[in-house]
Amino acid sequence: MKKILLPALALMSLSACASLWHREGVGFTGIDGEPKTFTAEKGSADYVARRLSVPAELAGKPVQRLRSEQGDIASLAGVAIAAGGRSPQTAVEVGSGTLDLFLSTVEVNNVLFAVLRTPEDGIDRLPEGADAAFAQSVPRLTGCLAGVQVYQAGSSRRTTGLAVPLDCR
Repeated sequence: MKKILLPALALMSLSACASLWHREGVGFTGIDGEPKTFTAEKGSADYVARRLSVPAELAGKPVQRLRSEQGDIASLAGVAIAAGGRSPQTAVEVGSGTLDLFLSTVEVNNVLFAVLRTPEDGIDRLPEGADAAFAQSVPRLTGCLAGVQVYQAGSSRRTTGLAVPLDCR
């Protein structure tokens, strides 16, 4: 009997503070440093990105279609890198926050490439090891399988862009 009466008595004493059917609270105001408002400006303390997944954003960007006189895959990759997007209008922004890069798709002679470039107004070279990291993340970023080799523009110390052929069957 005590097991039933004590919880019922506690509930009735708590409900006596306010109307039983009209509940009003203060709402969620954040815990410690969590944002209470949202800002669309990147870099703000209360910035919350409201964006689609990278493959969905990439599908919304136009694919550049080019023709080239050269026939080998390395030359086609060089043409794709040169035409790769370097702004939010032509490519999808990807990166870790400290280094933002742009991912776009370029088709050269019916071969589709995923192209990774630096921003127009930013640094002009990719960090070391970017080619291996790009090759591993291509399926997650594009939704397609990556080709065997990653092609780069520039020297091995000063890589300015990367391209990998895609298999989207």
